[in-house]
Amino acid sequence: MLDLLYSRPGVVAFRLSHKITGPDLKAILDRLDDVMAYHAKTHVLLETRAIDGIEISGLKSYVSRAMPLFGKLDRFGRVAVVADQAWVRLATRIESAILPSISYRAFTPDERDEAIAWVDGEGAVAEG
Repeated sequence: MLDLLYSRPGVVAFRLSHKITGPDLKAILDRLDDVMAYHAKTHVLLETRAIDGIEISGLKSYVSRAMPLFGKLDRFGRVAVVADQAWVRLATRIESAILPSISYRAFTPDERDEAIAWVDGEGAVAEG
């Protein structure tokens, strides 16, 4: 399930929980396209709660639509991931190592306010 969250201009903020569906992924890409059309750098705040699956049928169209984003990696700034599951925070750290040009940070739910401040550019936090 996807909830788009209010955020500052230039920031895409959303919450994913339970099962991630094709329409969820489409809405995320739509929002990224909208923000990237008006901002040189796009920052992302992703919150996850109890992710327990992804709808396989929606992956093919998501992957084909997401591929052009690899040519725009320099347009991404800070990516904060607030996750209640350790495996999501670990995946964030792995993705950060694969894409070192993007500044990733993983946070626990108790650190949500810190994550918002960091992704908004309001202060630095220790690497985690």
